[in-house]
Amino acid sequence: MFRMYNTDLITNKTEEVTEYKRGNWINMIAPSDEEIQTVCENLKIQEDFIRYALDPEERARIDYEEDDGTTLILADVPIIESDEDQKEYSTIPVGFIIVRDEYFITVSLMENEVIRRMNPMINRSVATYKKSRLVLQCLYVNSEIYLNLLKTINRETEIAEKELRQTRKNKSLLRLLSLEKSLVYFTTSLKANEVVMERMNRGKVIKLYEEDEDLLEDVLIENKQAMEMSKIYSDILSGVMDAYSSIISNNLNGVMKILTAITIIISVPTMISSFWGMNVRVPMQDNPWGFAIIIVASVLIAIIVTLVLKKKNYLN
Repeated sequence: MFRMYNTDLITNKTEEVTEYKRGNWINMIAPSDEEIQTVCENLKIQEDFIRYALDPEERARIDYEEDDGTTLILADVPIIESDEDQKEYSTIPVGFIIVRDEYFITVSLMENEVIRRMNPMINRSVATYKKSRLVLQCLYVNSEIYLNLLKTINRETEIAEKELRQTRKNKSLLRLLSLEKSLVYFTTSLKANEVVMERMNRGKVIKLYEEDEDLLEDVLIENKQAMEMSKIYSDILSGVMDAYSSIISNNLNGVMKILTAITIIISVPTMISSFWGMNVRVPMQDNPWGFAIIIVASVLIAIIVTLVLKKKNYLN
């Protein structure tokens, strides 16, 4: 699927169009091969840059094709996926393509919050003919989304931690593990995005005006803040997971210690009854009070063993 938008230079009004003309924003979401071919033929560009953005394993980077004057900026954007009854946080690459300072193309595998927020039919601050600014606005919105999702992950971590304190259920532990994995994805993607932005800041990747340079600085600041938050939350969550791992291991050791002590206590009367159950002559065999004496002796020995184990802290 792809749609085209164009902002009028005079009225500054944006509308959806079907005609290919200078200043268009072409938004492609999971396009088919036929759609890719159609766009490339009309814009006279190669298909590679569009297909790069459709590879979920593609890394964030900047690429330039001299033959057709096309610049590709790949950035990782966060997404929320539903897995049974809980949300999973991950990232996908989104391509921002500037074609000869004439067209602006966005390409992604699926709908994402960055493109939704930047929709020119909703966001009145978007002008499709300002291609450099469009890239920076998308990157700025992307950093904001990272920050918001990081706060959400932190809240979910606190909820899962409280549940784990109360119930010790595997579900809460698995949720913490899932959130820790999400933070790793976010941290890696934010670092890759920072490299892209630093290169934009250093070199003449895209044409920047004075107000664009200020916006790029803001984008860098937002991305660094998101990266620091992600690292902090990841370190905290890693510490929590290690702590609960130690607690669970310690509790298991305590249970095993108690079960071992109980086994020792129970083995005493079992051993005595085994001796007197042998098919040989034993003391008090003919004593009418022999059974009661053996039972009392077994209980007394078991009590003594229990007291000894308790003193050694094996029953605590």
